[in-house]
Amino acid sequence: MAEGTQPEVLFWVGCAGSFDQRAQKITKAFATILDKVGVSFAIMGKEEMCTGDPARRSGNEFLFQMMAYNNIQLLNGYEVKKIVTACPHCFNIFKNEYPSLGGNYEVIHHTTFINSLINEGKIVMKEGGAFKGKKITYHDSCYLGRANQIYEAPRAVLEALDVELVEMKRCKTNGLCCGAGGAQMFKEDEPGDKRINIERSEEALATGASVIAANCPFCTTMLMDGVKNKEKEDEVQVLDIAEMVAQSI
Repeated sequence: MAEGTQPEVLFWVGCAGSFDQRAQKITKAFATILDKVGVSFAIMGKEEMCTGDPARRSGNEFLFQMMAYNNIQLLNGYEVKKIVTACPHCFNIFKNEYPSLGGNYEVIHHTTFINSLINEGKIVMKEGGAFKGKKITYHDSCYLGRANQIYEAPRAVLEALDVELVEMKRCKTNGLCCGAGGAQMFKEDEPGDKRINIERSEEALATGASVIAANCPFCTTMLMDGVKNKEKEDEVQVLDIAEMVAQSI
């Protein structure tokens, strides 16, 4: 802003991408991709606050509105037009819930953005990349999939990696939650027979895939916990699509 220049995109890092050690790797992978292909991007740094998604989902509407108004004032002050984020929760709330409060932006999820960079020829995969021919299964996160109908872009990115994509029984419009959405990430389980992340991880492991591909930091955590629960962490990796692309260019 001080230089009088405007970046192509604002990369909204999100709470998980900033503070969670596992999700920080996703943030770094995506930033690496943007750097390599020469996309000019900015981050809010210490000015970035939580979008308020967990507050609204858990019923604290007052806190959500407070956070949202602060963010909107900041984003509008910087004249932000285009936001890219690696978190479907941030993506969903910016795209669908901020406009009614005066926050109107073009919001893109990082898998869609990566797919468009591949289609434009800006991202070129290495010959015989790290995942070529590997059996991969892809987990549709709720906020990218059922909430926003984005199913094909992440799969197109995986196809560009030349992997063997095997679908779980419950996928796309019939996908199963990882168990973290709706602020469930931050509270104890309700009574039941089985944790949702264990059930979802069992479905993923049943495909025989060596990598479970995800698009959300919460899903990544929940699926990793599920894989560890089954003591399969030495055989099966849980990776965000950005990490897979960063390793393949």
